[in-house]
Amino acid sequence: METRGTRVSSGIWRAVKVLGLAFVAWMWFYGFVLAPRESMNNIGDAQWGARAETRCATAKAARSALADLSRIDVDDPAALRKKADVVDAATDTVEQAIDQISRDLPSTDKGRALVPEWISDYRTYIRDRRDYADTLRGGSIVEFSESIEEGVPISERLAKFARENDMKSCQPPRDLQA
Repeated sequence: METRGTRVSSGIWRAVKVLGLAFVAWMWFYGFVLAPRESMNNIGDAQWGARAETRCATAKAARSALADLSRIDVDDPAALRKKADVVDAATDTVEQAIDQISRDLPSTDKGRALVPEWISDYRTYIRDRRDYADTLRGGSIVEFSESIEEGVPISERLAKFARENDMKSCQPPRDLQA
């Protein structure tokens, strides 16, 4: 036998569940339909991105021309020096593009804040490549190791920024990854 108090508490409980489900449904609707989609890395200057993409595409083409797919004898110091020279020449193309890009600031405040950070990260990546070439020149064959920033490889941060600003050619080259 149900009492009036039991029916009231049962009705309140049912209302709380319905409101809870409605709230969850609203959160999902907002998240998938209404929430803004702007990326944290998008600087909002498509012209700057296009200029950077052009510079990076030129560097990428120059790196492609340097490709040497021949096998090297890891016990031959001359072969390791030759490989180091190729790495340095490829890194030169990256550095030249970044030097050009660094002289061209975006028109947006967000871009002027984020691009110098991206360029600084790129300079760290370039230094990692130079260190790798020096290791090869020293007679050691090791796997390329890059700096870690905020728990992720620096190339991942660089690539994400490049992708989110439509600068696909400005993603770090993967020529040294195993």
